[in-house]
Amino acid sequence: MLNELKTVSYFHAADWWVFFAVLAATAAAAVYGNRRLKKKQGEKPMSVLDYLLMGRQLTLPLFVATLVATWYGGIFGVNEITFNYGIYNFVTQGVFWYVAYLIFAFFIADKVAKYQSLTLPDLTNRMFGPKSAKVAALFTFFYITPVAYVLSLGMFLHMVFGIGILPGMALGTLFTGLYSAWGGFRSVVFSDLVQFFVMCSAVLLVVVFSVGTFGGLGFLKANLPASHFTLTGGNSWMNTLIWGFIALSTLIDPSFYQRCFAAKSPSVVKKGVLISTFIWFCFDLCTTAGSLYARALLPQAEPGQAYFFYSIQLLPIGLRGFFVAGVLAIILSTLNSFLFIASNTLSFDLLRNRFKNIVLSNRISIFAVGLLAIAMAHMFHGSFKEIWLVLGSYFSACLLVPILMGYLSPGRISDRLFVFSSLTSAAVMTAWRFIPKHEVLQAVDPFYAGVAAGLVILLLCRKGEKGYVARIVDR
Repeated sequence: MLNELKTVSYFHAADWWVFFAVLAATAAAAVYGNRRLKKKQGEKPMSVLDYLLMGRQLTLPLFVATLVATWYGGIFGVNEITFNYGIYNFVTQGVFWYVAYLIFAFFIADKVAKYQSLTLPDLTNRMFGPKSAKVAALFTFFYITPVAYVLSLGMFLHMVFGIGILPGMALGTLFTGLYSAWGGFRSVVFSDLVQFFVMCSAVLLVVVFSVGTFGGLGFLKANLPASHFTLTGGNSWMNTLIWGFIALSTLIDPSFYQRCFAAKSPSVVKKGVLISTFIWFCFDLCTTAGSLYARALLPQAEPGQAYFFYSIQLLPIGLRGFFVAGVLAIILSTLNSFLFIASNTLSFDLLRNRFKNIVLSNRISIFAVGLLAIAMAHMFHGSFKEIWLVLGSYFSACLLVPILMGYLSPGRISDRLFVFSSLTSAAVMTAWRFIPKHEVLQAVDPFYAGVAAGLVILLLCRKGEKGYVARIVDR
């Protein structure tokens, strides 16, 4: 039986060399991406389009690398769910999402490309109107504020260097904010390219060494509760299906849309999402399997940290440092994207008329978002599951249905109706959490109440005539 580690002294000098070499490569990639732009445009100042979307020049390899890397920052949250509930994690954090990715690739990607927008709220403005854009920006801002990923980084620095979680969150967010603010989306993409290869290799190494050392499925079944191999992991089907609806938030996810807006063509988006889905499937298999081994061998460990401690004891010197760098890459690749998009939402979508220099205000906003994320991590008491459920539920319940209906029936939802539907969904969800309910209704999650309220309003009040977005598309 392995032991949970408590100190940084377990690492060998070779591990530190490998770890800092990966960090240096990440920083070098960010610098390289920015220098490529300077060579291209000379002394001209960076445009808003270049800063926010890399001038819409994102190629297929870069699209896949940055999209895949952005999706896994909550590695400790995934480990926590697997540790407690087994393959339930693969169902709720994997299968549901693959379905959403495929829907996006085949039914949404081409529609998104028509609008040539800069952000998700900007697209909402073109589809419905300016008031809808502000409401969408507000929900987007809180959804994309990187609460779970700031917390993950604080936990990582605590486990590796022994510093407190709060100082770790502050230091890690400062470092990430500096390079994200400096080069904009281009720095994010090129740093993601390095992090993509490191993180995928790291989780694969853990599975290979686990199977080689302890055996395969037979070992896991002999050392884990039977419930860890059920689809619900002991949770109710109602609670399990909530994750399915949250996964559908991919259809309006700001980080997904940012990559689509930045891609060179719609074909890059479709091919990129399909390739990414296959990589995500492989990655999820590796993280779920690794976390199951951690549960079997470190049953008394902290659920969110067991996979990390298990892996650094399992792997040999050198590869141990590479794995630690891989975990950091998983966190940073999501944190930098979410910080950047949240700052875009604040400076470009919510406060655009208050600042003349969007690029400068965006850079300042990155650090404001970081402070807010740290504060919100304390509000949720460090629970990854709670963070994802609450923020993901509000975002999905309030925006998913009206935006999808806008794609399916252009012009049938007015600006005011979008606002009324979204705010009603939010109000009903909040009220449902606190009002006394009959015992039959107590099993109904606030998410379902919010979606139902918004959907009823939209179905009863849709316009019959063509509206703003229909005229735009017809042009």
